[in-house]
Amino acid sequence: MEWQTDILGTDFESCGFEARGRDGVARRATLVRHVPGSARQVGAPSRGAVLFLHGWSDYFFNAALAEFWTQQGFRFYALDMHNHGRNLHEDSTGGYVAHLDDYDAEISAAIGMIRSGEGGPSEAGSGEGGLGHPVPLTLMGHSTGGLVAALWVSRNPGSVQFLVLNSPWLEMHGSSLVRKAAQVVVSPMARLRPLTVLRLPERGFYYRSISSNAEGEWTVDEKYRPPLAFPLRAGWLSAVLGGHTRVARGLDIEVPILVLLSGASANGMIWRESMRHSDAVLDVNLMALRAMTLGRSVTLERVDGGLHDVFLSAAPVRDDAYARLARWIRGFIVDGGPPPTRDSSADGDGGRP
Repeated sequence: MEWQTDILGTDFESCGFEARGRDGVARRATLVRHVPGSARQVGAPSRGAVLFLHGWSDYFFNAALAEFWTQQGFRFYALDMHNHGRNLHEDSTGGYVAHLDDYDAEISAAIGMIRSGEGGPSEAGSGEGGLGHPVPLTLMGHSTGGLVAALWVSRNPGSVQFLVLNSPWLEMHGSSLVRKAAQVVVSPMARLRPLTVLRLPERGFYYRSISSNAEGEWTVDEKYRPPLAFPLRAGWLSAVLGGHTRVARGLDIEVPILVLLSGASANGMIWRESMRHSDAVLDVNLMALRAMTLGRSVTLERVDGGLHDVFLSAAPVRDDAYARLARWIRGFIVDGGPPPTRDSSADGDGGRP
C-alpha cells in the first residue's frame, strides 16, 4: 500500500487498491483517511474507527464530518467505491454496479486494512491505541451508501459493532408497489442490456442546494459529483431495487443502528424554496418506516430543516445533526458497552421473544 496526500489537503491521505469479488472481477476502490497532526502520534488513544460510504454518483468530500469523528476520539476513514470519485477514469461507467454485493470485496478489504493497522496513521497495531480487533468499528453510509452499508452488515454479522445511516435509500420513492412495478419493467432489460441508459427526467435540485458553484456552500468537484448525476442504467436500477426488496423483508441486524433523516421531503419537477431545508431526493417518512425493518436496536433522529445529507445542511441545522450524532455516540459507543447478542438456543424460534 502506498498512501499519498489526498485531494482534500494535507490532513487527508488516500490509497487506491483493487479487490477481487466473488465473480472474479478485480475492482478499484480508494480508501481515504483523516490524518491531522494530533492523529499521527504513535499509540494515540482511540475509541475506535469509522468507515464512511458515500452515496450514488458521489464521493467523499466532507472534511468537517471527518473532523467531527476525530474530535470525538475516533479514527476516520472513507471509501470511494468502484466507478465513483477518485477511481473514475476515461473508460469508467460512472456509478454503475450490476449487483450491490459487488461492493462487498472492497468494503471487506478496507475494513481489513483498518483492522490490521495498515490503514492507521500510527501503524500502531492492535490494542487500545491502535485499530486491532478489540477497538470497535462503526460503518457509516449516506443515501445509496446507507443501503449498501446496511446490506453488508446484515451479510457479515460480527464484522462491525455499530451502524450509522444518513438519509439511507431504503425504498423506492412512492411505495413497495412502485418498486415491484419497476422491477417488472426493468428486470428483463437488466438481464439482456444492463448498460442501457434509462431516459428519465433529470433534476439537479439537490446539487443546487449544496454546491458552491450553484446556491450551496460546499466545494464539490463536478468531475466526481456531476450536477445531474451519472446516467441511470438498467442494471444499476435493478441492483438497487433488489436491495430494497431485501430491506423490506427485514435484515435482522444485531448491532445498534442510528438513522438520521430530514424532518420533511420536498419532491417535484420544479424548484421550490423549501428544497433548501428539506430532503429533495427521498420520501423521509417512507424511509423512517423502512428503518424499522433493519434490526433489533434502531434509533431514529429527525433533523428539522435537514437536506438529503443532513451534514451538508445550513449551519444551525447541521449543528443539530452533529449534536444528535454525538449524543448517540456517547450513549451507545462510549458508555453503552458491547451490544447484547441473541442466544438462539434459549428457545425454539430462533431467539425471538
